[in-house]
Amino acid sequence: MRQDLDHLARHQGGLGPLLSGLRDDPTSRLPRITQEIEKYWKVALAPYWARIRSVLDADVFHRARSVAEHGAGHVLNDLHASMSWDDSTLTLVRRKRIVTRDLAGAGLLLIPSAFTGPGLRTRVRPPDPPQIAYPARGVGTLWEKRPVRGTRALAPVLGRSRTLLLTELETPASTTELARRTGLSAGGVSQSLTALRDAGLVSAHRAGRSVLYARTAVGEALLEAASAGE
Repeated sequence: MRQDLDHLARHQGGLGPLLSGLRDDPTSRLPRITQEIEKYWKVALAPYWARIRSVLDADVFHRARSVAEHGAGHVLNDLHASMSWDDSTLTLVRRKRIVTRDLAGAGLLLIPSAFTGPGLRTRVRPPDPPQIAYPARGVGTLWEKRPVRGTRALAPVLGRSRTLLLTELETPASTTELARRTGLSAGGVSQSLTALRDAGLVSAHRAGRSVLYARTAVGEALLEAASAGE
C-alpha cells in the first residue's frame, strides 16, 4: 500500500490528508477501502460482467488462435497501432523508459480490457512479467443493443414470462423497471426472477435501495444456443 501511495505522490506532487493518513496507518484503514471497492464492484461492474467477460473471452480466443496459426510476433504486431515487434525488440510509441530483459521479469502478460480507452497501459514490476493492457476486440460494440433471438425455442421450456424477462435483461434492471417494460405484475416479475436466479440464469446486485438483475454468462449462453436453432 505504501509503495503504491508513494508512486501516486510522485506523479501528482504529494498526497492529501486522507491519503497521507492511509499511508501512515494502512492496517486500520484498509477494511474500509475493501468495503468501498466491493460496493463499487456490485454497482458498477457486477451487473454488466457477463457481457464484458464474453468480449474478453472472445479476444483471448482470437489471440490464442492467431499465435497457433501465425506465431507470437504476428500477434504483437497486430495488437495495437502504437506497438511493434521486430524479432528482438518490442517497441511502444511514447513510452518514456527503456526496459531491458535484465530489468524485467520473465515472459510477457497481455491483458485484454474494456476500460483502457484507445491506448495501452503498461506495468513493469519485477519479478512479475511485464504487463500490457490493451483494448479488447469488439469493445466498441459492448453497449450496443443486440437483437434477441431464441425466445420461440425457450418459451416452452422456461415459460413465456421467464423467457421474456431473460431477454429484457440485455442491460441490468430492477423489478419495478422490468414490470413497467413487460406489463407483468411486480409480484410475478419477482417470482420469475427468483426462479431464474436459482437456476443460475440471472444474478442480483444491490445498488443503494434497489436490486439490479442481470443475465449471467449461463443465461447469455442459453439464449445464444436457443437462437442457433431458429
